[in-house]
Amino acid sequence: MDSRPGGPPLAGVTVVDLSRVLAGPYCTMILADLGARVIKIEKPCTGDDSRAYGPFVNGVSAYFMSVNRGKESIALNLKDQGDRRVFEQLVERADVLVENFRPGTMEKLGYGWRTLQPLHPSLIYAATSGFGHTGPYSPRAAYDMVVQAMGGIMSLTGYPNSPPTRVGTSVGDIVAALFTTIGITTALFDRRATGKGRKIDVAMLDCQVAILENAVARYAALGEVPGPLGARHPSITPFAAYQAADGYMIIAAGNDALFKRLAEVLEAPELACDVRFHSNSDRTRHHAALSEEIESRLARDGLENWLRRLLEAGIPCSPINTIDQVLNDPQVLARNMVAWSSDPIAGRLMMAGNPIKMTGLDDSTEKSAAPRLDHDRARILSGLAEPGARS
Repeated sequence: MDSRPGGPPLAGVTVVDLSRVLAGPYCTMILADLGARVIKIEKPCTGDDSRAYGPFVNGVSAYFMSVNRGKESIALNLKDQGDRRVFEQLVERADVLVENFRPGTMEKLGYGWRTLQPLHPSLIYAATSGFGHTGPYSPRAAYDMVVQAMGGIMSLTGYPNSPPTRVGTSVGDIVAALFTTIGITTALFDRRATGKGRKIDVAMLDCQVAILENAVARYAALGEVPGPLGARHPSITPFAAYQAADGYMIIAAGNDALFKRLAEVLEAPELACDVRFHSNSDRTRHHAALSEEIESRLARDGLENWLRRLLEAGIPCSPINTIDQVLNDPQVLARNMVAWSSDPIAGRLMMAGNPIKMTGLDDSTEKSAAPRLDHDRARILSGLAEPGARS
């Protein structure tokens, strides 16, 4: 690792990426955005499974492109002796190895942690899987929907008495990717002092349990099993979606002072004096009655006017944006959260930007394209002929 002062924080870090589809690739995309060199190892002929996932632009997967920008690709068959030698040379030069196979797969290939660690003591080995490398469910396969269901978040999502509802993005994969990234950057920091690598074992199910926050607190404190509440917060009121004359908006008046201001904006100051709504606990206990009072006032005008008045009063609120509205929002644009990459076949593709803003880190809206399968073979092999084992 040869970090350059003033440059991207992960400049000089080389990542060998055996992962595919989403959890691993999302993690390594973050590492690439932070300056690491990511060498993506793919299956010959077909590559990462997600290359076959839609939607497609001129036959190229927009799904794949959206989470593999800024990486290099080489196709290797890890059961072929020649390709195994190439892989072993890459690992010798790598700082980090990332994989999201089912537990036991790397061991069958001869590249598990216990094999690699004695050979490469400073290597950081990061494994993301459905259930982790220990426990009775470890051998099972998992997808995002599986861990959303098993981890409890689906039991909290939707409205009472509605069918089970998946969270609208792949939080099972993405949250695991984020925790894996935290593990990797922590291990890189630790290695500066110890010179030793670590194994990172992140389970998608564990990560879902870790983000249950208020639901676990309610069960621990009250013994109640939380269920879906729609858009309402379980312990803060008013903190929900409310209907105005022409649609829904979010109002989050999370303390007594904000509630008093809300009552004034609604031209109903008596609400702040109503014993049912005196404290947050009172308001939460009588949330249905308060919602009725709020919506009866909001029905008198449209969203635009109410949002303007609430914002002027300093009350947290927002429209409920559709995706096209999000991608055209002036704050989102100002923060470079709409980015573009240019692919020789697909052309220019819109994608989400990097939310980590940091001094010395390029925050351009122009991103390097995701690689064609095996596109970087010649350059990668050429680099192996040069001295440069991991420092």
